[in-house]
Amino acid sequence: MPKPIKLANNNFLSSLDMASEEIIHILELAKNLKNKKILVISDENIPRKYIELVIKSIPSNKVINLHKIKPGEESKSFVNFQIILNKLAKKKYDRSDCIVAIGGGVVGDLSGFVAASYMRGIDYIQIPTTLLSQVDSSVGGKTAINIESGKNLVGAFKNPKLVLISSTFLRTLPDREFRAGIAEVIKYGLIYNKRIFNIFEKENKLILKRNQRIIEKLIHESVKTKAKIVTEDEKELGIRAILNFGHTYGHAIEAKNNYKSILHGEAVAMGMRMASKMSMLEGHINETAYKKIINVFEMLGLPKNISNNYSDLK
Repeated sequence: MPKPIKLANNNFLSSLDMASEEIIHILELAKNLKNKKILVISDENIPRKYIELVIKSIPSNKVINLHKIKPGEESKSFVNFQIILNKLAKKKYDRSDCIVAIGGGVVGDLSGFVAASYMRGIDYIQIPTTLLSQVDSSVGGKTAINIESGKNLVGAFKNPKLVLISSTFLRTLPDREFRAGIAEVIKYGLIYNKRIFNIFEKENKLILKRNQRIIEKLIHESVKTKAKIVTEDEKELGIRAILNFGHTYGHAIEAKNNYKSILHGEAVAMGMRMASKMSMLEGHINETAYKKIINVFEMLGLPKNISNNYSDLK
């Protein structure tokens, strides 16, 4: 497995494997937990065995509390934000304590914003369980909740103390969510890392079969790519903006659907199609390059335009 990658602010990201449900590698979590109290935040869709595996890996001398939220974007709300903050206060958590987030992007974003806000900042650790969160939201330090006017409009930059990634979690991930995560991986291949795009061209069938070797390679390359970009531009004042490729259209598509009938990765996939076509029309890429991009999207079965309200994507 890849060695830990050192990120900004001396944070580390480890790509781990928890096969056979042993706690061999998750001991990395225990080694980094110097905190007295631990609040584990997860959602109701995460298999109980995964949560128990994480909790069992925490040293017995720690005080552990568990908080579950409902799955879905609606849980990234002020209501849940306040509930968790009040729970931390009532349980007398302080700056020496820690949050462990186990779940997808919703759990990670909400937990991170709580960690950034409570007592002006406490430690938190990310254990992302979806492909999308493993390659994107768990790395980079962006945390946020949604408000009525839009998605991720309230948040803070807060780097996790540690990010632990295991491909084991992807075995129970629904196919639709897996493909949505693939869209974000393709993004790295289009904006920065040609090696990723080449893997998609050559190994698309194995990717769809979730071949562990290929998937772990894609995760590792994606995280390295994002970590490098974020380290250069932590607060998105320059090059980090390229990570938003496909997101301008994608966020509009999500908003049009009230964030309910479409996954984030699906919207980004459509947004990248639209952005690529605009790039061709404006002369930034030629038609051959555009067709190569679209061909990869087609081979992986990523969604096209789903409404006549959007521009033609053919």
